[in-house]
Amino acid sequence: MVKAFFPGTFDPIHHGHINIATRASRLFDELILAVYDKPLKNAIFSPEERLALAVETFRNESKIRVIGYSGLTVDACRNNNAQVIVRGLRVFSDFEYEFRMALANHRLAPDIEVMALITNEEHTFLSSSTVREIASLGGDITSMVPAHVAEALYTRTRELEARQSLPPNNPRD
Repeated sequence: MVKAFFPGTFDPIHHGHINIATRASRLFDELILAVYDKPLKNAIFSPEERLALAVETFRNESKIRVIGYSGLTVDACRNNNAQVIVRGLRVFSDFEYEFRMALANHRLAPDIEVMALITNEEHTFLSSSTVREIASLGGDITSMVPAHVAEALYTRTRELEARQSLPPNNPRD
């Protein structure tokens, strides 16, 4: 049984991620979509929220299991008996980053392979940061993410806007 590990922050999960995961699930016996809990970049959703959105996204996909993880990706692969790391490539600049990461992971775990899938053309513009920015500006993201993700992102955007419009707390109050 060959298991593949598709790691990411998925903040939020979008149709580009879904495309890569679905295609990879056809190539392996099991695909583990792994939501990383401590991204270096600021996440709009907590690890638990990102995990819940991903679980809902793949609830009807028997070959895709969603988990959360911490630490090194190669350690999480070993802990889940995954032999392959799956990554998605959208544009040329992704290749350089993914190439460096693949070399670093190979240095740490030569027994774990890295496989990159090129996203379908209609998803090449998609990134989580693009989706977040469009949503924050009131744009329509319904063609970019599943309905439950759009609803969660619009709700979070309204919450953040409401917090920003509140006057700062006075420490003397």
